[in-house]
Amino acid sequence: MEELNISQTVDYSDSNIITLEGLEHVRRRPGMYIGKLGDGSHADDGIYVLLKEVLDNCIDEFRMGAGKMIDVRVSDGHVEVRDYGRGIPLGKMIDAVSIMNTGGKYDSKAFKKSVGLNGVGTKAVNALSSTFIVQSYRDGQSRRAEFMQGKLVQDSDIFDDNSDRGTYVYFVPDETLFSDYKYQDEFIETMLRNYAYLNTGLTINFNGKKILSKNGLLDLLNENMTSDPLYPIIHLKDEDIEIAFTHSDQYGEEYYSFVNGQHTTQGGTHQSAFREAVARTIKEFYAKNMELMDIRNGIIAAIAISVEEPVFESQTKTKLGSRDMSPSGGLSVNKFISDFLKKELDNFLHRNSETSAILLQKIQDSEKERKAIAGVTKLARERAKKVNLHNKKLRDCRIHYNDSKGDTESSSLFITEGDSASGSITKSRDVNTQAVFSLRGKPLNSYGLTKKIVYENEEFNLLQAALNIEDGIEGLRYNKVIVATDADVDGMHIRLLLITFFLQFFPDLIKKGHVHILQTPLFRVRNKKETVYCYSDEERLAALARLGANPEITRFKGLGEISPDEFKHFIGKDMRLDQVTLKKEDAVQDLLSFYMGKNTSERQNFIIENLVIEEDV
Repeated sequence: MEELNISQTVDYSDSNIITLEGLEHVRRRPGMYIGKLGDGSHADDGIYVLLKEVLDNCIDEFRMGAGKMIDVRVSDGHVEVRDYGRGIPLGKMIDAVSIMNTGGKYDSKAFKKSVGLNGVGTKAVNALSSTFIVQSYRDGQSRRAEFMQGKLVQDSDIFDDNSDRGTYVYFVPDETLFSDYKYQDEFIETMLRNYAYLNTGLTINFNGKKILSKNGLLDLLNENMTSDPLYPIIHLKDEDIEIAFTHSDQYGEEYYSFVNGQHTTQGGTHQSAFREAVARTIKEFYAKNMELMDIRNGIIAAIAISVEEPVFESQTKTKLGSRDMSPSGGLSVNKFISDFLKKELDNFLHRNSETSAILLQKIQDSEKERKAIAGVTKLARERAKKVNLHNKKLRDCRIHYNDSKGDTESSSLFITEGDSASGSITKSRDVNTQAVFSLRGKPLNSYGLTKKIVYENEEFNLLQAALNIEDGIEGLRYNKVIVATDADVDGMHIRLLLITFFLQFFPDLIKKGHVHILQTPLFRVRNKKETVYCYSDEERLAALARLGANPEITRFKGLGEISPDEFKHFIGKDMRLDQVTLKKEDAVQDLLSFYMGKNTSERQNFIIENLVIEEDV
């Protein structure tokens, strides 16, 4: 064993012990507080978390019965939020937005069922903003303070002001942290609509547009379902709980879950409890020997509960960890949801015989299909176990989405075609968070086929096993499922075939924002001093103008032509991804029927009429 050379060790003395003042720790480690930074191109980027942290305080005021309106204005990266709640106590206003672990929500009497209890949220917004202004209005008085990068630069002290009670916050995300960021109204509207669904009676004014909900989770399902319900949505609610669900002809399960108004995109104890309880209640109602998976197949559901002092599994509050309804160890979340459904859902099904009959038929249809493919399913599972995924199809990573270690949000699976392309990505990837699944040729067009094909087709069977989504996406192993194909006709075709597969059998994978398309450069423009990678003709022309006379231009015709050393630039921190999205107005079945169905002549005419001939460089 080699001896340790003491003279070569790093010096460690009193000077290495550092105390971070004020909010400096947030600026040094922003990921601990808001997840990834990002540039605003994805709904979970940090600039939206900053807005959410401010809004959470406004929502908490509404939920405590103070203020029925919130004004939100976002323009050119500047954010303004004004609520009409009780207003931050003036004497402690500066402390409340600038000193960690300071806040009124530790007192459960003032904020009984709040989202944020740890005294961090608004402080993180303050720390990560180039400019942060807060003003509180209370009982004819007001106080205003301005900060820059978390440091106080101006304090008005208390002065007379007869404005309506409440709190005003203005902030500008710090561009030194959020590079080239841009807010997208679509993501903000989705966030605000979720707040409105969970808080009937609340009106949110966003850039002049009024957002509100009269029917809560019923509105949420009606406005988000991309397939027709088989029966009218069942909507049940009581103190601390609201549930809405129906079934459709789509495969799988689709859930929207919330705690204290917070959208728990990764579910948690309340969502798991609901999945179990709704299936068991329905089974007991029909008094038949049903499989729970048949009962849940095709379900589209939303659940919202209120919990005292909720415990989340991360600072961004996307997954509930609490098992009890209150910190004193009272009624468990599981029993609370189960008891509610046993009473209310059982009563509903008895009173609504037409809905009960339709639901029973759906369950029986699911059972019939499952039994029809039972033999194929068993063989497929055995085949997936026997195939050495790590050597033949899947080059796995070390950290996965549902792990309790590492940066699980960055866990990704690249789905690519061909040995050269998968080889380049494999050699360039981050082995901790990036896995590669290699397709063999073009996947099958799965439109109009039953789930039997998922097990009969080796590619689909092994892809399903790699993702771990056979029983739903709660066990999903990768946060991002990235389709990485050539930017040519064949590559586009493979993209469509894979998206069709996900839409057919795992639509929730797309609805939850997990599916992405990797953008790779079409051109490399370089001279002796600089190399520029261009993703469009516009970028190519801009590069030519900047680099001057006679630069070398290379057109990449496939991923396999890009060397592993170059590929590192395209799948690293500057990776460009286009998220595949799905909305109610997309009319999924009509789209699939037109583009992937058997209407060959109609589709051919459409292509001819919309043909664009690309000129060579």
